[in-house]
This record gives sequence, structure tokens and C-alpha cells, in this order.
Amino acid sequence: MASSAAATPTTTSPGSAKCASLIGFRPSTTARSAIEWIHWQSGTAQLLPRLIARRTRGPLFLTDRKAPAGTPTLDVCSETGRARLSYRRAEETIEENTRLLANLPASPEDIEDLNGWTLHRLRHSALTHDAEGGASTPMLLVRSRHASVHSLERYARPSVDAVARHVADHPRRSSPRSGAPRPPRPQSCRPA
Repeated sequence: MASSAAATPTTTSPGSAKCASLIGFRPSTTARSAIEWIHWQSGTAQLLPRLIARRTRGPLFLTDRKAPAGTPTLDVCSETGRARLSYRRAEETIEENTRLLANLPASPEDIEDLNGWTLHRLRHSALTHDAEGGASTPMLLVRSRHASVHSLERYARPSVDAVARHVADHPRRSSPRSGAPRPPRPQSCRPA
């Protein structure tokens, strides 16, 4: 992902997405050398200036402490000396900080025995919400970075309420099974 560079702070209207303008670092590329873009929801885009804190280059998500000696240069912020936050540490932080939210109506006394949300579960939820909101299959494939519809199936599982809303909003046209008369067959199709 292109999170290895700072994004220019931008303002967006509520509910819109903003494509981050990356500065000060090489863009991230896939194995096929295609540039990968990050599209921020407006709420996230409004929080980015706090996260960036006037930095113009280096990793976007940083650890709390200075990078240990021997850390690759690309993984260290040249302005703060802090290291890039690893996926594992990000996962631990999110899980620890969402334990009460994920287990309502739990009490703070139970927090050690609870499990919070994982980054994978948040990704799954985002794809499900997109599917429930009517996103097309090609859009879901791009957002999830999956290559096949088969691998996408396990993520995009609309809830019973979402399916009921869809059925109510999109009534089916009459079909032969619904009791409507069948159109006549052309002469060439009739059995002898």
C-alpha cells in the first residue's frame, strides 16, 4: 500500500471519499509495477492532519518509540526517528482498544477476558457494508484487492435486513412462475 508516504491534508464533503495525494516518497507498486492508490473516507481524511503532524515524508503510521539500530531507512521517519508501525502491532492495538465496543454491554472489569475487533474483521465489515449499500461486484473486487469473485464471496455477506431492504426496493417483474401468462412461442420452437 502507499502508506509509506505522507498525504497532503485535504477537505472533503461528508460521505465523500478522497484520494490521497502522496508526497515525498516513491509510490508503492505491486508486482506488476502498477501504482496503488489509497482512497480515504471523509472522516479519515479529516483525521489525517493529526496523524501526519506536519510531516511531509516517511511512513504514515509510526510506533511510539525510536526505531532500533539497523531498521531499514525506508521504515524510519526521517523527521521523528520513529519506525513504521508493523501490521502485527497495529492488529494488537486495534484489538486491545475495541474490546468493550465489540462486546457490548460488557463492563471494564471484564476487559482482560474479552476479544476486540481485528483488522481482518474490520475489512470484512467494510466490504459487507459496501455490498449492502449496492456496490457492484467489480467495485467490491477493486476495494478488496481480490482477483476472483470466489474469494470475495466470504467477505460480502449482506445481512437478512439488507436483503429484505433490497427485495422491497427492487420488486421483480412478473415471470411465468408468478402466474403471468407466458408469451407465445415462435412457430420454429414448438415441439412436433
